[in-house]
Amino acid sequence: MRIGLAGAGRIGARHAAALREMPEVDSLVVADADAGRARDLAAGLGVRAADSVRELFEAGLDGLVVAAATEAHAALVARGVAAGVPVFCEKPLAPDLDGTFQAVRSAAAAGVPVQVGFQRRFDAGYVAAREAVASGRLGWLHTVRSCSFDPAPPPPSYVPGSGGLFRDCAIHDLDSIRYVTGREVVRVAAVGANRGEEVFRRHGDVDTGAALLTLDDGTLCLLAATRYNAAGYDVRLELFGSKDSVVAGLDERTPVTGLPDGASPRRPYTGFLDRFADAYDAELRAFVGLVAGRHGNPCPPEEALEALYLAEACDLARRENRIVDVAEVRR
Repeated sequence: MRIGLAGAGRIGARHAAALREMPEVDSLVVADADAGRARDLAAGLGVRAADSVRELFEAGLDGLVVAAATEAHAALVARGVAAGVPVFCEKPLAPDLDGTFQAVRSAAAAGVPVQVGFQRRFDAGYVAAREAVASGRLGWLHTVRSCSFDPAPPPPSYVPGSGGLFRDCAIHDLDSIRYVTGREVVRVAAVGANRGEEVFRRHGDVDTGAALLTLDDGTLCLLAATRYNAAGYDVRLELFGSKDSVVAGLDERTPVTGLPDGASPRRPYTGFLDRFADAYDAELRAFVGLVAGRHGNPCPPEEALEALYLAEACDLARRENRIVDVAEVRR
């Protein structure tokens, strides 16, 4: 099959290298807003470069991987489904709720599959946690704890268009809580803090946030996220049940040290590409399988919309300092 890749930045370059190694992909075409960057990436991998998005869509694609800048996602997804080409799109589908809602409607109307890149759904630990819940091994859940701790903040230029901590970072926690528990969040309370660079406060954002989520069966979920965790990249999901408790994301590289005399982590994770390397490969293999018609869509646009609803509710709860029913932000 022939796969097109829109976006030759950091994540796009990683996806390109992974796709090139997949036996089902016999042709890869790379495009970027910076045509020179696309040519450089393509030359390094020995694949084809397109000088424009128009040329990319004229290449006879069987599937499209969108790893471009966030503001370009919605238009590329719309163009892909209009052409009848299955699309894999890195989150978010669009920078805001209106754009995401429209992307969901466009994909549904076209009847063309769009897989959204929530890579934690493909992490071995998260998959095992989901199976533990579904099997009844944990009994009934009473508490879920999820964290996303970045080792350092993004560049200041990234902050204005990021959508804020809950939409940009914690949205992965929100999606994985739904995915692993199989339940829906009905209400949220959230707070935020600014103790780091002023850029976050200046743009109405926070550098650290926490939320309390109530699921539709009464389970309580605690979520925490920060841009300042110098010990390393720390992403975990802990599930506590009436019969047993499990954790995904705890290994010898998790950047925590047990006290009073526990061992320090070996080579702490440096970032998401390091921590979720296997998951990124697995989600692309799933997309190639989706294009080939071997299975259904593991993360359709409707799932991304649900996660965004939760992020919107959390940010509203933070800004207005009140408990928010998720129904308030639904459409």
